[in-house]
Amino acid sequence: MASTPALVEQLLNQLKEAPERAALFLDFDGVLAPIVPRPEDAYPPPETRAELERLVSRYGLVAVVSGRAGEDVRNRVAVDGVVYVGSHGLELDHQADRWRQQIADFASAAPWLASEIELKGLSVAFHYRHRDDERAAVLELEALAESARDEGLIARFGRKVLEVLPPVGSNKGTAVRHLLDGAGLKRALVAGDDTTDLDAFRAVEDLEHKVRVAVLADESPSLLAEHAELVLGSTGEFLALLKRL
Repeated sequence: MASTPALVEQLLNQLKEAPERAALFLDFDGVLAPIVPRPEDAYPPPETRAELERLVSRYGLVAVVSGRAGEDVRNRVAVDGVVYVGSHGLELDHQADRWRQQIADFASAAPWLASEIELKGLSVAFHYRHRDDERAAVLELEALAESARDEGLIARFGRKVLEVLPPVGSNKGTAVRHLLDGAGLKRALVAGDDTTDLDAFRAVEDLEHKVRVAVLADESPSLLAEHAELVLGSTGEFLALLKRL
């Protein structure tokens, strides 16, 4: 994990010196867009969009790999030339699509407030950010997670959320590898803020140059920092980093 300006500059320079040979893989919530109480209200600031417009003309690949549906992220970022992959990379896996209806049925039958359920097509998120008693909410969601697993689905916790997904091997890491191989690139920056971003961090482990950026909040998993070259404290700090690329 780099901690001095000189080391940060050294890491970034190997991307900047040949941007056409490098890829940028960015999470949406908590990286490009600040975390907000209502997921439907999350948008990247205009300055961040302006930086993406600049970077997409310089780098070999700029991709947003998000837990949201890809079309949702595309509409929120709205920068041409960016590659958008949603549902934690599941949208690149044709096997995942056959689970779409089961995910929708599970969401509609779940004993959870409809306003706290975010159906993302190939996955569903059960949020508890608004709950006064978070411990009680987690206990309820642990029971819901067990029900999901009984149905053959995958259930995992993230930042104030339980996500339920199809039981296929695709994730943010497989999406990153697929895009890198397709573009023939060996250098990458990957930025994330939650547990699911660990798969993307691991996917670039063997590249000739990697910069993994953990954008951490109090509720972010500490394990993310252990796999990162750089650790930042906010989406504002990440915007400042983008301006240096």
